[in-house]
Order: sequence, then structure tokens, then C-alpha cells
Amino acid sequence: MLISQIKGPDGSLAVVAREGAEARIVQGARSTYALAQEAIAAGQTLAEAIAARGLGQSVDLAALLAKGRVALPLTHPDPAHLHLTGTGLTHLGSASARDAMHAKLAGEEAQTDSMRMFRMGLEGGRPAPGAVGVQPEWFYKGNGHNAVAPGAALVVPGFAEDGGEEPEVAGIYLIGPDGTPFRLGWALANEFSDHVTERVNYLWLAHSKLRQASFGPEILVGDLPADLRGMSRIRRDGAVIWEKPFLSGEANMSHTLANLEHHHFKYALFRQPGDVHVHMFGTATLSFADGVKTQAGDLFEIEAEPFGLPLVNRLSFEPKEDGATQVRAL
Repeated sequence: MLISQIKGPDGSLAVVAREGAEARIVQGARSTYALAQEAIAAGQTLAEAIAARGLGQSVDLAALLAKGRVALPLTHPDPAHLHLTGTGLTHLGSASARDAMHAKLAGEEAQTDSMRMFRMGLEGGRPAPGAVGVQPEWFYKGNGHNAVAPGAALVVPGFAEDGGEEPEVAGIYLIGPDGTPFRLGWALANEFSDHVTERVNYLWLAHSKLRQASFGPEILVGDLPADLRGMSRIRRDGAVIWEKPFLSGEANMSHTLANLEHHHFKYALFRQPGDVHVHMFGTATLSFADGVKTQAGDLFEIEAEPFGLPLVNRLSFEPKEDGATQVRAL
């Protein structure tokens, strides 16, 4: 099952569920957030909560997406309580691009910190069920104010050096009343980073991540395929200038998903009742690693068959900043 959110003419939200080609509105569901809370309170799965409400009117989801009426598939009434986070160096092959970006001046024979982190995951990232494995690289991107709807523009801030795509799978979570994280499902994500800044020094990773991200348009409810295969591409003036397959799912990862989830939700801060989490699990495919320099107007497209509609965002740039941010004393 795939679920999404659409916007009415008055800005109100409705939940859409589909299996196969037909997409239908979930009757009486005000939002995915409200529906998930309802399921938790009733001790139901999300699919059971949808079945209990029933499905109503059919909608053309692709047409609504083209009109800008498809919202993020999960939002929070207070955007500050939606957390965008992620992990890196989690996929087989992901170390090569990062290792080249972070290579030390000491010489090619020195093992980089990126490669050491990647090897730690290979050796200890897949513990037995219930056991705790090695922790991954982790980063914070922002909150719901940084979350960009499918079809909307990803904006490079004026202080940044670059805006590049990162095609990823994200886990979508709501924290229950007792602090238990509940996973609604999985979504495509564009983790959108400043790879030029990151390449200067890996200790600037946090600076490279603090910008927008997009996810959706649909949430895949249920299990994530172990061997997930998708395509990432960039269009410029209507022509494809770069295209490459990407792999995800546990068969292509150095960590189990359960281990990555543990090392995020082990922090009590991330188990606050009612909060929403969108946690991105990493990638091994970047156009930047292939020498692509993105430009304003470029169109990012990320697709994988189990996730339904592709995630598409256009690239935009804010004017360059020419001075320091001023702070006033009170």
C-alpha cells in the first residue's frame, strides 16, 4: 500500500491510499498525522486504520502532483516538531565517492576517516536481531521548515557553495504517547547537500547538511524490499544531462535498518511523544562524484518502482550573501 497527502482548494489536507493504479481518498482522515495517531491509540496498524475508515472518491494523483496539490506525505501541525536527520557511509560502495572527496593531503596511502567509518560498518553494522551494532555516521538536517514538498523547488542558501542531489530511502516515524517510535513506512528522499563545502574538510559535514530536503510523494507501507533498485537523474532544459541507477535496501547496505534506527532513537530527545521523524539512510550515488556542477533550473528526478510516483524537485539559488549575519544585543 502507498499513502500520500493532497491539498484541497482551501489548503486542507486529505489522505490518499492506493494499491496498484487506483488512488482513493481515505474517508474522514484529516491528515496522515491524525490517521497515524488514531491507529496507535486503537492498537491498529496503519493499513488496518485505513481499512476501518474505508476508501472513498478516486483521484488522479499524478495530475494533482502536476498542479502542485500533492503535499509531503506526512507533516506535523507544528513544523518544529518534524525532525530531518540521516546517516552516511551505510551503503556498499558509498565509501568510494566520499573517500575521494575527503582524501587527506598526507598521501594516498593514508586511510581516511571516511574509509575507517565505512569499514567499521562492514565489520559491526549488522548485529544479530536484538543486539546493538556499531554506530554509524549521523547528521541533523533541520526541522519541518526545511522540508520541501514534492514538485517544489529545493533552494540553495546564499552562503552555500553547491546544491546537489542525494537519492535515498527515508524511514517515516511518529513517536507514540509512551515514547515508542512507530514506523509508518518508507519514502524516497532527496537529501540535498552542499558537496563542495563537504569536500573541503569532513568536519564541515554538518555545514553541508543544514539545508532543505524533500521526501515522498508517497509512503510505502510495509516492508522495504531487501534489494531496492532505482534511478536518479538530472534534466537541464528538458534534456537528461546525468543519469545513474542507485541501490538501497539491506542487501546493499553495510548496516541493518534496525541498527540504524536504534542509533537514532536511542536518544531520549528523539522519543518525544507526538514528534515526527524523517530519517534518511544514505546513498552511494551522487552526480557530484561524476563531476556534475548543478545549475539553477536543473530538475532532480528520483524514482524506484515500489514507491509509486517519482520524487521531482527543481533547483533554485538564493542571491549570494555579501556580509555577516548581524546579532543585536538586548
